[in-house]
Amino acid sequence: MDRPRHPAKRLADFLPYQLSVASNAVSTRIAEQYRKRFGLKTTEWRVMAVLGDSGPHTQRELCQLTLLDKVPVNRACKTLEDRGLAARAPNERDGRSHLLELTAEGRGVHARIMPLAEAIEAELFGVLSAAERAALAAMLARVREGAGEFDPAALGE
Repeated sequence: MDRPRHPAKRLADFLPYQLSVASNAVSTRIAEQYRKRFGLKTTEWRVMAVLGDSGPHTQRELCQLTLLDKVPVNRACKTLEDRGLAARAPNERDGRSHLLELTAEGRGVHARIMPLAEAIEAELFGVLSAAERAALAAMLARVREGAGEFDPAALGE
């Protein structure tokens, strides 16, 4: 029996692959700087960025907000606590979980990294006009919304 013929799709032409490669390139470029200057790994910085932007969260919430698996998030939280950049407090909303929040030192590191990250962002996306950057941001938001909701814990399976 003959198989239907489909045009070959090269991986390099596959849009999800292009998004992943672009994302990794941008993240790696920024990660080099906060690893060199602040000794932070990518997951540690992502957790710090969320906490710095929106305040205390449970580790479950951090998984949902970063779309990362619970194991690397738990490891990052422990490292941040061990370094005195974050602290855990009981969650009065449910009495079972804990809230992680940046310490004064963590807020200081966050405040020093943000201008650096923004400068690298401006450099990387300087190849686009302001209108193109706005369009790209809007398109990425629509793609993310179109991907739907899912459990980040299932990513590690």
